[in-house]
Amino acid sequence: MKEIQQQSGPVTLVISEVVEPSKIPAYEAWAKGINRDASQFEGFMGVEVIRPREHDHPEYVVIVKFRTYSELRNWMMSPTYRHWMNQSYGLISARSEQQLPSGLELWITLPKSRLEGRSPLPSPPYYKKVILGVLAVYPLILLANWLLEPLLTGLPPLLALFISVIFVSGLLTYPVMPWLSKALGFWLYPKSRRR
Repeated sequence: MKEIQQQSGPVTLVISEVVEPSKIPAYEAWAKGINRDASQFEGFMGVEVIRPREHDHPEYVVIVKFRTYSELRNWMMSPTYRHWMNQSYGLISARSEQQLPSGLELWITLPKSRLEGRSPLPSPPYYKKVILGVLAVYPLILLANWLLEPLLTGLPPLLALFISVIFVSGLLTYPVMPWLSKALGFWLYPKSRRR
């Protein structure tokens, strides 16, 4: 199991599990049980199970969210969690886990030291994330207003806003936020430059 690094704010754990095709009903029952017990732990914020599309390669994606890292860790270190993990042997042929950072870090391009498996860097301070978000979003909103306003005139306001949000989100995800976070990496992750 991958060790999960500490950080502040909500923590999302994404688990990909490939299930033995003959064990799908047993896995479904197991998943209901572990998710029910997880919901009893402090800090639990929710779970979503994405079911497979192909029967030949039944890959489930489970997204678990806790309020803080320490509350997620309490769940994962608990005897209840270990009990359910022991019950999963024989049901799952492959499992991988990934902890996703919260907020704007989902868009931030991490410095190479983080990607190469060296010791993890701390999350940038909140104020830096806010500044990065403003630097990325404000120009995109201006651009969306300038480019899309003539095309959206006459549409219901909520639909026009929805189209603008799609435009801004698409450009924010790529290329704006990856480029901006890389360009400002020296400021977001100053310690990584000294390594």
